Amino acid sequence: MSNAAGPLAGRRILVVEDEYFIAEAMEEWLIGAGVEVVGPVPGVEQALRLIGEPGKVLDGAVLDVNLGRGETAYAIADRLNERGVPYLFATGDVRITDAPEHRRRLRLEKPLTRQQLIRQVERLLAGSPGHSD
Repeated sequence: MSNAAGPLAGRRILVVEDEYFIAEAMEEWLIGAGVEVVGPVPGVEQALRLIGEPGKVLDGAVLDVNLGRGETAYAIADRLNERGVPYLFATGDVRITDAPEHRRRLRLEKPLTRQQLIRQVERLLAGSPGHSD
């Protein structure tokens, strides 16, 4: 973990991203901001397993929508909703499912920058409503 101080220091963020280089970049950026990254993982099964770990609290999550092989992150989002864990979508898919609980979420459109990711995760954890590209 980084020695960085700031609003994200020590926060546990799940990263779900199936593109290796994107996942690696997001992990590096978040660690640089002081985050304890959970994952990153490329798929639904792995993410649900991490969410269900006893005694492990998540502060938030960054989810790619399309995870390859026809998988989407909506089952992960639903589980996070059940547990009251805030999340945002970081996706190249411009259309989010019609489910209102998903459409209300913050969204970063790929390609994204370090600054965009950090700013939106800070906003997510601060409880700011809304949508951003």
